[in-house]
Amino acid sequence: MSYATKQKILIVDDEPDILELIEYNLKKEGYQVFLAHNGQEAVTEAKRTLPDLIVLDIMMPKMDGIEACRIMRTMPEFKNTFMVFLTARSEEYSEIAGFNVGADDYIAKPIKPRALVSRINAILRRNAPAEEVVDNKLEIEDLVIDREAYLVYKSGEKVVLAKKEFELLYLLASKPGKVYTREVILKNIWEDSVIVTNRTIDVHIRKLREKLGEDYISTVKGVGYKFGA
Repeated sequence: MSYATKQKILIVDDEPDILELIEYNLKKEGYQVFLAHNGQEAVTEAKRTLPDLIVLDIMMPKMDGIEACRIMRTMPEFKNTFMVFLTARSEEYSEIAGFNVGADDYIAKPIKPRALVSRINAILRRNAPAEEVVDNKLEIEDLVIDREAYLVYKSGEKVVLAKKEFELLYLLASKPGKVYTREVILKNIWEDSVIVTNRTIDVHIRKLREKLGEDYISTVKGVGYKFGA
């Protein structure tokens, strides 16, 4: 796989069998793979190798995956690194905690190798030029989002959006597939306004769907929203 060549992935898990399974399948796909056995090792190894993507288990000795992710997200070198959690289906609370500290996605256990590789390929493609940004214009399929003019065009037709609706759309569309928690949306769009609630976000999402259609913004139950199905 030529796209994956030279891309680096750090896998962090305290179970040797899981490390071996993921390492084998990702190396077969053409990735460079590095290993760590807990959160402390993850931070050290990530600083040494500067991976493109980090796969983190949540429950680990010494330092769990949530804390390791939180620490790395404070470091400039990991601002754009993809971070993905491994979670059991019963750990919805962990998924929410992961997104709150900056995770980009999660992969459910038990791990299915083909599904894992497919998901990681898709996540890394988010850095590929699937959308084009020219002069602050974001172009994705039939949408053109003009950041400077605060204008949106769908299939060439202008769509009138309120200021906050536009800013919310631009935030989500700037990283298709990335899940934004309500807390992150509030911080980015409304900053420190004390009168804004989760309901405010839901209303703005509903208005965007009414104006653009249902296909662009997806709800991630209990967490937040993302651009794309």
